[in-house]
Amino acid sequence: MRCPFCGGKDSKVLDTRTMDDSTAIRRRRQCEKCGEKFTTYERVDIIPVVVIKNDNTRETFDRNKILSGIQRSCNKRPVSMEQMENMVREIENAVYNKIGKEVYSKDIGKMVMDKLKDVDEVAYVRFASVYKQFKDIDSFMAELAGLFKTKDSGNR
Repeated sequence: MRCPFCGGKDSKVLDTRTMDDSTAIRRRRQCEKCGEKFTTYERVDIIPVVVIKNDNTRETFDRNKILSGIQRSCNKRPVSMEQMENMVREIENAVYNKIGKEVYSKDIGKMVMDKLKDVDEVAYVRFASVYKQFKDIDSFMAELAGLFKTKDSGNR
């Protein structure tokens, strides 16, 4: 770490502390060349992920949009806030761990549906009805039939 006083390149760490909100580490340093003390902060540098929407517009990834959609789907269902937060956290981790820093909204929607299907089938159907934009009752019934087929094959 370069000394802000003399420009020296070597310093020793005297004290290290985690900030109260655990988003940074504060380090107290002393320059080996001039002996002056200074403070540095170490933070995780998160590169924002861009979501490509269906109309090809782009916007910054927002976990709150996912949480809001899951909450609407789980309204009056026996799904705890902790379960919803866990789903969002898992989806968020998957998005941020992607190699590219762009993700399609349809891929996020599929991840949400996969999580909801495992937690609550009614919430899954609610989310799917909005996400898949069913054109008629037949396409909606086909989705339900697929859900029942998956459920039946899992019980064997």
